[in-house]
Amino acid sequence: MRLKKGPPDFVLFITTLTLLGIGLVMVFSSSAVTANVNYGDAYYFFKKQLVWAVISVVAMVVVMKLNFLRLKDLAIPLVVFSIICLILVVTPLGMDVKGSSRWFNFGFFRFSPSELAKIAIVMFFARALEIKLDKISSLTKGVLPFLAMLTVVCGLIMLQPDLGTAFTIAGTLFFMLMIAGAQWIHLGLITLSGVVAVAAAIIFEPYRMERVTAFLNPWKYASDEGFQTIQSLYALGSGGLFGMGLGRSRQKFFYLPEQHTDFIFAILGEELGFIGASLVVALFLLFAWRGFKIAINAPDNFSRLLAAGITVLITFQAAINIGVVSGALPVTGITLPFISYGGTSLLFTMIGVGLLLNISRYSSQN
Repeated sequence: MRLKKGPPDFVLFITTLTLLGIGLVMVFSSSAVTANVNYGDAYYFFKKQLVWAVISVVAMVVVMKLNFLRLKDLAIPLVVFSIICLILVVTPLGMDVKGSSRWFNFGFFRFSPSELAKIAIVMFFARALEIKLDKISSLTKGVLPFLAMLTVVCGLIMLQPDLGTAFTIAGTLFFMLMIAGAQWIHLGLITLSGVVAVAAAIIFEPYRMERVTAFLNPWKYASDEGFQTIQSLYALGSGGLFGMGLGRSRQKFFYLPEQHTDFIFAILGEELGFIGASLVVALFLLFAWRGFKIAINAPDNFSRLLAAGITVLITFQAAINIGVVSGALPVTGITLPFISYGGTSLLFTMIGVGLLLNISRYSSQN
């Protein structure tokens, strides 16, 4: 198959770099106090994130220029490798941080296999759905095999434990099955089974149950489980319309935990106000629009499903993070794409963007 190659989607490219730039500024602003106290260097986290940003941009460009026809060949090797890593990370080989085993520690950097798994599983589902597209209306031959694969991957991620990432992957697969043509009754059964699984995961883990209880009334648990949500709301509320000014956050002075990772959006809202926070939300919406436009104009079913899956993966994760920070969802450890501190997360998010840009070069509108 010969495809006509054109330029990558310029709007998506600029939107991504803008979000990345905002992220670098906010990582420095939100982490400077903590970095100075703990490491004697206010630029400690910023310098590390800057290095990862450069690596990630290079990775995005390399992936964007890969042979389009070879992308689907990478799906199975990547998902097999990611499953092996997910198994190994919950063994003594993994690094335990605050009761979670989500990383491999290689000394000069930490690697989170669940970040690789997110991209790998979307590629695998896109490849498998393309092959089984004529059987997707069947529950046993079409939907259940994907549900079984999803259960394996999400089950391994839950062992870390990491409910937020598992939920993000499950939501992404649901959407991919929907656009592939799965029957609504089958999607309803998947939703029901997912609700039961999430409910069980919450009920049988006391700390998750405490988070849900605190979510319903954080001020009742202001000194423990509700503390982070309350401090996040204080930050957002203090920002007002225009914000307190870049670098002038009060909550980053050891009031708000995880201020440069999971809750960086709260510091952004405090310093840049409703206008700054709305700009970030608007950029994610713009990202979603361009991603779905790329999917609609993709040259084949594999690239269409892959583009849609990556777009949902990134924007759905952003929606969950913003929902948690604003108190609309229970607290879960999930980062804000492009913005939060974290090298592995940024790297694989940018690789996902590289795949989108690669597909956009073969758009039917080029």
